[in-house]
Formats: sequence, C-alpha cells, structure tokens
Amino acid sequence: MIYQETLNLLEWPRLCQHLATFAATKMGAIAARNLPMPESLEESQELLAQTQEIYRLEQNLEVKWTFEGITDVGDSLKRATLKGNLSGRELLDIATTLAGMRRLRRIIDDYEDLPVLKELIADIRTLPELEKAIHHCIDEAGKVADRASPKLGEIRHNLRNIRDSIYQKLQNIMQQKGGAIQETVITQRNDRFVLPVKAPQKEQVPGIIHDTSSKGGTFYIEPNSVVQMGNKRRQYLRQEEREEEAILRKLTEQVAEVSEDLEYLLAIATFLDLATARARYSFWLGGNAPRFIGEGETITLRHLHHPLLVWQQRHEQGPSVIPINVQIKPDIRVIAITGPNTGGKTVTLKTVGLAALMAKVGLFVPAKEPVEIPWFEEILADIGDEQSIEQNLSTFSGHIRRIVRILEALEQGKTEDDIFNSTLPPSLILLDEVGAGTDPAEGSALAIALLNYLADNVKLTIATTHYGELKALKYEDSRFENASVEFDDRTLSPTYRLLWGIPGRSNALSIAQRLGLEGEIIEEARTRIGGLSQDVNDVIAGLEAQRRQQEEKALEAAKLLQETEKFYTEVTEKATSLQQREQDLKRYQEQEVQKAIAQAKEEIAQVIRNLQKGKKSSQKAQQATEAISHIGQRQLPKKAQAKVSYQPQVGEKIRLSNLGQTAEVLAVSPEDEEVMVRFGLMKMTVSFCDIESLDGQKVETKVKEKKRPATPAPQPTKPKDVPLIRTSQNTIDIRGSRVAEAEADLENAIAQATESGVLWIIHGKGTGKLRQGVHEFLKRHPQIQRFELASQKEGGSGVTLAYFQ
Repeated sequence: MIYQETLNLLEWPRLCQHLATFAATKMGAIAARNLPMPESLEESQELLAQTQEIYRLEQNLEVKWTFEGITDVGDSLKRATLKGNLSGRELLDIATTLAGMRRLRRIIDDYEDLPVLKELIADIRTLPELEKAIHHCIDEAGKVADRASPKLGEIRHNLRNIRDSIYQKLQNIMQQKGGAIQETVITQRNDRFVLPVKAPQKEQVPGIIHDTSSKGGTFYIEPNSVVQMGNKRRQYLRQEEREEEAILRKLTEQVAEVSEDLEYLLAIATFLDLATARARYSFWLGGNAPRFIGEGETITLRHLHHPLLVWQQRHEQGPSVIPINVQIKPDIRVIAITGPNTGGKTVTLKTVGLAALMAKVGLFVPAKEPVEIPWFEEILADIGDEQSIEQNLSTFSGHIRRIVRILEALEQGKTEDDIFNSTLPPSLILLDEVGAGTDPAEGSALAIALLNYLADNVKLTIATTHYGELKALKYEDSRFENASVEFDDRTLSPTYRLLWGIPGRSNALSIAQRLGLEGEIIEEARTRIGGLSQDVNDVIAGLEAQRRQQEEKALEAAKLLQETEKFYTEVTEKATSLQQREQDLKRYQEQEVQKAIAQAKEEIAQVIRNLQKGKKSSQKAQQATEAISHIGQRQLPKKAQAKVSYQPQVGEKIRLSNLGQTAEVLAVSPEDEEVMVRFGLMKMTVSFCDIESLDGQKVETKVKEKKRPATPAPQPTKPKDVPLIRTSQNTIDIRGSRVAEAEADLENAIAQATESGVLWIIHGKGTGKLRQGVHEFLKRHPQIQRFELASQKEGGSGVTLAYFQ
C-alpha cells in the first residue's frame, strides 16, 4: 500500500501517461500507463539495454523502425480459442500483425550489436503460411474474396448474372411505363430490387409492394416479371453466406491451432513497442542512459530536470525548468535540505525520486552525462499533508502514520542476507517537513531520532526541514550532509538552485517584510530571535556569498576552458586541412610526373621508329640523340642525387635515370665523371649524375653536381626570326599520296630541311583527309614546334607550314 502511495505522491502515474503518448500501438500505450516495477537489478539492466538498442536504431535514418500493421488482436485470439468465428477484418488484422512483426525481426537480425533485442525475438514465429492463407481468402477491405474457394466463385458469378438480368428487365419496364415511374432509378427494399411507382399509376406496374414513401405518393414495387429472379437471387445470397461462414470457420480454426504462438508474438510486440516508447520519450526529454553504481561510488546527477515540469514547459507554456545538481558521496546516509518555503525543497525530493524510478524501469534520466545512481529496491516517500477530518487525523498524525507504514515496509523488505551480513537494504526514503505539525522542540527531537534510525537502517534518506537543530547533525555524524535551496537577498525570492554543504536559512522575516508586514513587527521579531541565531544566519549568508563567488569564478574558468578547447579544435582542423592539402599536392605531382614519363616514352619510341624507318646515318643518330636529350630535359624533373660508393664498369648494364631506360656501358671516364653508353642504335655520353645501377645505387662524385659540357639542345626558333623563303630544299609535294606513304616522305623532308627552320608541305585541298593526317603527324613529331596553314596567296588550306624546334 505504501509503495503505491509513494508512486502517487511522486506523480508517477502522470509520467506514465506522458510515456504512453510515445507508444505506437494500443497494447504499448496500455502497458506504459500500467508500467510494472522491476524486482531485480538484472531486470532493470535488461530493460535499459532494450531502450539503448532501440535508441540506436531510431538514430539511424536508414532504418525504418515502425509498427505499421501491428494491432491488438488479443480479443480475436480469445474468441478463436472458444470456437467463435472471426470476421474477415479480424483475420486481416492478424495477417498484418504477422507481417509487421516479421519486418521488425528482419531489421533486428540485419542490424549489428543488438544482442538483447535479438534474444527477445529469438523464439517468435511469424507464421508466413497462415498469413498467406488469410490474404488468399480475405481481400484488403476485409471481405471474403471470390478466390477463397471455387464454389464461392461460382455462386458469386451466378449472383452477378441474375443481378444483371433483373436490372435489364427493370430497365425495360422503366422505358415502357415511363409515365408511371416516379423516378428513373432502381432501388432496393428488403433486399429486393424495386421500382419507385407513382401511387395513382400503381396498377400499371403489377407486382409486390414492398414499401411506400412517407407521404404515400410513391409505391416501391417489385414487378411480377422479376419476382422469380429475385427469389433465385435470394437463394444464391444464402448459399454465399453459408460458404463465407465455412471459409471463415476454417481460417479461424487455423488461428486457434497456433493461438499460443500468436499470443507470445503479441507479447513480444508489446515489449518492443514499450521499449520504443521509452527510447522516444528519453530522446524527447534529452535524457542520458544511467549507470547503476555499487558500494563505494558517488551518486552523480548533474543538471537534473524534473520530467513533469519539462512536459509542462513544452506543452503548457509553463516557466523554464531550473535544473539541480546532486552529488552524494558513498558514505553519506542522510541529507537534510533546509531553506525557505516555496524555495523548491519538495520539488527536489520529487525530482530525485522520479530519477530513481525512471532508471529502474529502463528510462533515460534527464540529466547530463555521466548519470550514476544506485539501484533502489524500495523507494518510499512521505510528501505532503495527509490530514483528514473524516479519519480525525491532524497534519502531524498523518505524517506519523505514513512514516509508520514506511518503517513497516522496510522491515518486511529485509532479507536474511541483510540481517546476517548487517548490510543496509538498497532503499531510498524521501521525507518532506520531517517532524512538522507539532511542538517545535518535540518535533525536532523526533526528527533527529528518526533520521538517526534511518541512517542505521537505510542506504539513503533525503529529508526537508525547517528545524535548525537538524543542520548541526552534519557536524556530529559524518553520515549526515546539509543542503539548501538558494534565496536571493536582493530580490527576496528563491532561485530554486540546490546548494550542497551549506545549511539554509528559513528567511521567514525577510519574506514577511517583502510581503508587506509592518517594519516595527519585523524588528521586534528579530530582537526576540536573539543575537546567536542572527550570528548563525550571518555566517550562513557569508558562506552563500563565498559559494557564489566560487561559482562565478568556476563559470569564468569553464568559459576560458571552452574557448581554449575551441581554439585547439580550430588549430587541429587547420593542421589536418594543411596535411590533407600537402598529401593531395604530392599525389597530384606524382600523377603529373607519371604523365610526363608516359609522354616522354611515347615521344622516344616515335624517335626510334623514325630512325628505324629511314636510312641509318650518323647525322640521323645525332639528331635522334639530341631529340631524346631534349625530351628528358623538358619532361623529367631533376632529382637530388644520393652519394654512394658505386663505380660503373665497361660492359655493365645501367639505368639512365633521366630517361628511365636501360643502357650498356662502352667506356668510363672517371676524370670527367662521364660514361659512354649504347642506347638502342645510338651512342651517347652522359654524366655520372644521370646514371645509376640497376639496383638503384648512385655514383659518388667528387664535386657537387658537376654538369658536363654537353652539346646544347637546339633552341626553339621564334617564328618572327624565320625567313619565309620557299626553296626546293624546304618544300615537299605529297599530293596524291596516302597518309602512311606521306609520313615516311615527311620524315625525310624534315631531316633535310632542319637548317631552314620551316618546311612547306603541299598536300592539296581535296577531301581534307590527307591534310588531317599530316596535321596529326606534325602534332606528334618531337622536332616540330608548331604548324599552320599558308596564307591565301601561297596556297591557303592546300599548304601547311611546319616550324622546327
């Protein structure tokens, strides 16, 4: 009894009602409003794990976690087991519930790291055969479909035919007897098709009168010509009804056979919906998952909000909710909260009590991380006034009777292990205005005795009081702690903030003065209090002021720390960005080098092909060598040379580092730091700096990168310096040639006309294919700097001028 009374005092049913609004099904809403309390720590941990796993699912936008199609079919299952027929709509609800649960199970099975939910759904059967049978027989509107049985299909086919015949006959009568018809419409009375006939002309349409209008001006007559067809139709309707009942009975029997599986599936659906409601409500509150702590750990609830006040603020435009901070050391057993009336002492008790209950049922607690709280087996409270005229109870008597019930519940809740090991039962006791309602001296003495008893027998007690004697218990017993609700002396109003370690002042005289009581009365009251009480209040006021200064400095330090963290984050992000840019730049440079190497290889291959095509001569070999040297200088970047002890030998195979090709050493000149090598058909002299062994070793040189006196690469001739004089030496006529033939002629002509700086190529206009082939050849040729069509007076599009490098 006292346990349910405590839930009502803490307004737990209101919180459960709020939780029910987040449920997706009727079953989940009912379960939320009647939320059972777990009886063990393991059960609470399992509920909390369910909430956390659903919370993670809900945060994943790719997961469509919905209870669409799942309905409460419990009553239908009961009727099926009692051999009652289910309707088509009830059967369809069972089928959609099976499909909905199969969808939820698939989501859980496909998602990683959901061990608790996977264990929860491990044994459910979604019965796809039953679902398929129901959908085969029942359509989307919940009616028995024609396909349910061949007999039903035949009956409904006959019904449609007889209906069409009746309609056709009645249409003919309306056309023939149009003057007697009140309205050209076919209607039904008593499940018979009739015509609305004017009362004076009813004899023109002989038949059975089934009904008349309210004023008697219209008779609803079934003509004699359709009576037999109507009778036949009624027979078909009775056959259809019997066949539908047989189909529904057969499906109902299938449901009854698996009713236990369906009831279990429905229970799991309720558990999932309740866990989803807890997760959604926790997210809406901005709560965090609690951690149940053991002996020797500190209770930590930072920025704890009262959940009902949060609801009131958001849904009823209530005032902003001021959070409290709760941090209780493990050796503390009793906390005495003091302070003025309307300062928030009772709200603090309810907030802590609701936080303990929320953690126990698997809800997140509306507080900042970390949320660390013990698991309380019993949460009992004496809050409010239980005075009753009918029961002849005063305020004091009401409090004492409730406290007696609390102590009795504690005795009953003690286990043999608690008694044998002398351990404190994990209980939370909340007492509001302990010892109030009687003589202050006796009341304070009773309160002290009660709190000492609870300190010996209960894990944690939080009590509010106005008695000054209770403030001194902290200094007599280390198991006691003081707390107070803050009072602003400047505005003479409470701030609703909870202060720890400092006893509160009742501020009765200050409040009375703010409310307009005469100053003379206030002064006399202060005189009667005595100097010692005033001194104590002054000390407390000084402690409160010192605490405010420390909090202001702590806020400044926190702000500075936040700015420092922000600056550190910005610097880290910039450093990461620079590193990323550097990596991107290196990657881009590597790609460009690879492109340059590939292009150089292609050009070198073209030089070799050109050299192999024509007649081999030293002049052409020299030209090819210069072309390759120019390609290397133009394409490949210089690399830093590593000095290692290595000397090339005659006959050795080495790698030309600037060309990326392999060559044979013909002669070595250590004095000039040069080697003569054979590269294909060509011979060339290269510096030690430009060669390396096949395993990557460099030649050690005596000086820092001494450049050999190599033959300078041909310098590009500027177009404006070229004398555009056409001679037989710098002109070639390839008109009539094919592109392949023309390329060989062009190669010879380029070799002969190099000195002139320009080559005139006469290819003619024609279809333009030869001109296009010539231009493509010139683009690839390493000795051609550029080319252009001749001026109109010198041949126009029939002549191309090619300029050498």
